[in-house]
Amino acid sequence: MKRVLLLMLCALFSFSMANAQDAKKKSNKETVKFQVEGMDCANCVKKVEKNIAFEKGVTDLKCDLPTHTAEVTYRTDKTSEKDIVAAFKKIGMEAVPVKEKAK
Repeated sequence: MKRVLLLMLCALFSFSMANAQDAKKKSNKETVKFQVEGMDCANCVKKVEKNIAFEKGVTDLKCDLPTHTAEVTYRTDKTSEKDIVAAFKKIGMEAVPVKEKAK
């Protein structure tokens, strides 16, 4: 009887830990679109991709040269919007968050 109770308790603990980790992974990402001043050519895009993509907490980066925008997905527990703006400033570019209009 003790073994059955112990096995059930271990199984319950394992499932609750797995669910808690999944919920934490899903909730701490944010995507922000930035208007990037100074991103005027393909070399500028490469510069952004080489530097911003490897900033702490950044998980995805998409640059669009014709619109001069960069869409950055990052982990909110590792970095913030201000940190990403500062990273753009370090490479000589100004980044301003673009607030999407509600449709």
